[in-house]
Amino acid sequence: MRRSHVDLASILALPTPQVDLRLQAYETSTGNFVRAVTNYTNRAIAEITKHRNTQETDKRRLAERTQAVETETNQCKLKEIELLAVLEKEQEERRDVEQSVAALKRQLASLREAGAAIDSEVEQYRVAVANLKREKDVERSILNSHAAQLQPELTACESWLKCYIEGIEADQLLIRFSHIDEANADREFSFVLDVSAPSYNVITTTPPLPTLPILLQELNQTGNIYRFIKRMRSAFRDLVPAHF
Repeated sequence: MRRSHVDLASILALPTPQVDLRLQAYETSTGNFVRAVTNYTNRAIAEITKHRNTQETDKRRLAERTQAVETETNQCKLKEIELLAVLEKEQEERRDVEQSVAALKRQLASLREAGAAIDSEVEQYRVAVANLKREKDVERSILNSHAAQLQPELTACESWLKCYIEGIEADQLLIRFSHIDEANADREFSFVLDVSAPSYNVITTTPPLPTLPILLQELNQTGNIYRFIKRMRSAFRDLVPAHF
């Protein structure tokens, strides 16, 4: 502002001294200044408010992002815990499977050893059976030879004693007699002789024979079956009443 020069002596010389203070200009200048300050203040407040709003928005966004990151982190941690649990379970199952496989391998090895032992034992049995078969074949050949030699005697014995000999079961002979009872020549007298054991045994007789124990004892002492058959026929004949 340019400073004005006031001639104080000239003013005092006037009849009515008066100093022009230029209040209108002052008021105008002051108003302009106040408006300028107000505008600046308003702009500053608006800028501050805008900056504050931007900061609040950024804070909210940052908080939301932080919350989202924390949530995602927590989910990742939960997934990690779940994955660790699954991994531990899989490792435990793997250990169980490995133990089962090891046990099965041991069982397989044991079964193979047992199988090898059984194969060896079977082979031994095969050899033994083959040997027994050869022995049986030799024995059968000898028995057939003896049977062929004894067949005429057996036929003569059956014809003379009216005796019929047949096998009924393993190692059992059914011996039947006829022409004992003169009143009924077709009436049969029979007994079953068991030759399966070293000691002979008579299983049953028809009809019952009281003297059977004595005759059986004599058979086991002598081993003479032909004599025993003749003695049995005589004993059956003694049961038949005499006819005159």
